[in-house]
Amino acid sequence: MRLKGKRALITGAARGIGRAFAQAYIREGATVVIGDINQPAAQATAAEIGATAQHLDVTDKASIDACMAAMAAGGGIDILVNNAAIFTADPIVDITRADYDRCFAINVAGTLFTLQAAAKLMIEQGRGGRIINMASQAGRRGESLVAVYCATKAAVISLTQSAALNLIAHRINVNAIAPGVVDGEHWDGVDAFFARLENKAPGQKKREVGASVPYGRMGTAQDLTGMAVFLASDEAEYIVAQTYNVDGGQWMS
Repeated sequence: MRLKGKRALITGAARGIGRAFAQAYIREGATVVIGDINQPAAQATAAEIGATAQHLDVTDKASIDACMAAMAAGGGIDILVNNAAIFTADPIVDITRADYDRCFAINVAGTLFTLQAAAKLMIEQGRGGRIINMASQAGRRGESLVAVYCATKAAVISLTQSAALNLIAHRINVNAIAPGVVDGEHWDGVDAFFARLENKAPGQKKREVGASVPYGRMGTAQDLTGMAVFLASDEAEYIVAQTYNVDGGQWMS
């Protein structure tokens, strides 16, 4: 019950990693709000795991503000997990402005302005808080076919550092998690990108990537929950501006 009495908002939590985090937080005693643009899925997940669903489009300031108003009315916010994100891949010469704009709007601007709104509410409450951003090992390096996504996750790491240095004066700890390759519905979509771009059979890239992980397999959403709970807990009180790799040994920093 390390999060007993805490209220958490997790974006993009109707499925996948966000859902796993929501379940872990509830097990640890937190009250969880699932903020997701897909309301039917969010409501179904909330009903299944004992959370609450709130419509949230991280690219829309009015939606972010409405979500934070709902959080305030329900008792405030102690933990924000910026999990909502999308993936894209293309050779440099094929990147479109529309694809670039959409990826940065969700992965970077969505993270920044949701973080900003949550921080304002946390400051107003005067009880500090925890903000956890979802980065990626892709933000640690460039990848031949993944320039835009890599750039967004590098921006998330940098944003985490800057926001943390600014907000710790208000006892708001900002940190990030950088997963490696995580199996699930998300990676099925990633595999489809590489099947097209590298002329691979469906599932081939996924098998190759899994085999390359030093631990011996791809990660799962559950592999990330320990770090997500830790960073949200009082045990992480003195941790500021860090991005933790949880990737089975794929990246060392």
